[in-house]
Amino acid sequence: MRIRGLQRLDWYIIRKFLVTFFVSIAFLSLIIVIFDISEKIEDFVRKEAPLREIVFDYYVNFVPYFINMYSPMFVFLTVIFFTSKITQDSEVVAMLSSGISYHRLMVPYMVSAAVIAVLSAVMGMWIIPPANGTRVAFEMKYNSYMSRQVKAGHDMHYKLENDHFVYLESFSAYNNTAYNFTLEDMSGGRLRSKISAESAQFDTLTGSWRLRNWFIRDYDEGMGDHIRSGRQMDTVLSLTRDDFFLNRFTIQQLNKRELDQLIETQKMRGDASVNMALIEKNNRLSLPFSTFILTIIGVALCTKKKRGGMGWNLAAGTALGFSYILFMHFSEMFVITDTLPAGVAIWLPNYLYAIIALVVYIKAPK
Repeated sequence: MRIRGLQRLDWYIIRKFLVTFFVSIAFLSLIIVIFDISEKIEDFVRKEAPLREIVFDYYVNFVPYFINMYSPMFVFLTVIFFTSKITQDSEVVAMLSSGISYHRLMVPYMVSAAVIAVLSAVMGMWIIPPANGTRVAFEMKYNSYMSRQVKAGHDMHYKLENDHFVYLESFSAYNNTAYNFTLEDMSGGRLRSKISAESAQFDTLTGSWRLRNWFIRDYDEGMGDHIRSGRQMDTVLSLTRDDFFLNRFTIQQLNKRELDQLIETQKMRGDASVNMALIEKNNRLSLPFSTFILTIIGVALCTKKKRGGMGWNLAAGTALGFSYILFMHFSEMFVITDTLPAGVAIWLPNYLYAIIALVVYIKAPK
């Protein structure tokens, strides 16, 4: 397949870029698997995990997840490695001496980065999430850290549709029961009724809630009230037990459409855990975009011969790559602490490194 405007030299660089990228990923994946096995082998043996599940349920799904998460660093090291190689072999000098401008030299690099960015975005949005479901299910079964029971939630409140509000003091994962449960009807701009129950147990088969020792207080226009009570009552709410246990592992299993729906629902309810979903969504968008930024930095750093040669370039590239990953994870804290919106905090590494990319790119031709 030919792309109009690309010449033989462009295809030479694109081929080197992509081949080096995928070969390095294959090599690093092997190292990742070896280190992960050494860390988890005790759990696998103690819990008698079948070899087929270890290979196909866990590692076949774990490796793409890990690679996609750290794809910016893989791209950066790839550009550093093969660009340093062709620079040391004087190929870059020959290209520029033949009349090719520095800006034109960037075209095949940007095409290659676009291929990787699109692949990363598609995988992050649609392919990896269902694979994460299989991986997480395996870890919950055979990994001691993951298999610990989720602690019960405390002091939670949710906004449901039609201006109904749910409050509960605590929720137990052991018996799917909410304690000191309250449901308020605020439709029409005023309090119409309030249901209070000693407990509310979720039925996973019917999707309904069973209220025990309940009281209903109905309010009329003049705020007069009428009280009813009973020992047991079933009701259906747009709320399930899973809403109490959303965490980064369950959110990672949602594709783009499901993640957008979750964010919309959580915002409507006033659920503070919406920040986790917003972090996940913005990470999936910002990671592919960082491919272009880190590619520009890598090319700008390596198209001039240096006394330290390739070793210096790889050392500098590794330091910059790890600093980007560190900053990326650190920026999540701004969202968790409500210091910055997710759309700003998660993109901070890209904003900063885009400035670095612009500076080094302007200086590189000189």
